[in-house]
Amino acid sequence: MSPDAFDRLQSLMASRAGFRLTRDRMKLAEHRLGPLARREGYETVDAMLASLWARPVASLGWAVIEALLNPETWFRRDRATFDSFAGELLPALSAARGGAAVKVWSAGCSTGQEAWSLAIAALDAGFPVEIVATDLSQRALEKARSGAYTGFEIQRGLKAETMLAWFEQADENWIARPELRAAVHFVRANLLDPPADEHRFDVIFCRHVLGDMEPARRGQVLENLERRLVDDGCLFLGSEEALDGDSIAFRPVAGRPGLFVKTPAALRRAA
Repeated sequence: MSPDAFDRLQSLMASRAGFRLTRDRMKLAEHRLGPLARREGYETVDAMLASLWARPVASLGWAVIEALLNPETWFRRDRATFDSFAGELLPALSAARGGAAVKVWSAGCSTGQEAWSLAIAALDAGFPVEIVATDLSQRALEKARSGAYTGFEIQRGLKAETMLAWFEQADENWIARPELRAAVHFVRANLLDPPADEHRFDVIFCRHVLGDMEPARRGQVLENLERRLVDDGCLFLGSEEALDGDSIAFRPVAGRPGLFVKTPAALRRAA
């Protein structure tokens, strides 16, 4: 990949998705775009990108972006987060909501393991939940909606008894059971876009997403998250992620890495 093509690729990722593509990832970018170039009928990645720059096609542009997104995820990633969610937050929120389903948003859900893990944690604890899981990648969402994972993917985070309780074997895959599927709805969404409706959530998970974004875009995403979170709700970032001045809307909860609530300033603004 030529330096000029990579520079334009950086601009595409930043403007459309807000993600940072650093120079040290040039070889990785070329590796990830190779299969896409072949599927689209181009001999090289540079040829595909040259065609895209010459005649921008939205579908190809988004396919390029999707190929470069980091899909890394697994079941119950950062296990303590799920223990806190099921053991402390759900009982408190369910009581505050009069037993109504707790509304959860898994933002940047990739191939779905986080959303299914949240559903399992809630249902095992006996609390009704409604989970909306979103991602920018249509290919990742197709896998998430299928609810189908290999034994290796399942056991990367789940115990055997949990796998047997919530997944059914079908050939070489394990498929999420209907009662698990009923708790999760997958939809494509760009975190840079302002909310399209007034739907708000009790808990938002946006973990291991902001760290890959352009600094200038993080505040925009956090503002959108704040608008979708109820005033007494909670935001989970990755256990080692910090806001570092990116937002005045959230403050960390002492002793709970990755857990944030709204600041008094945000609550006054909402009022």
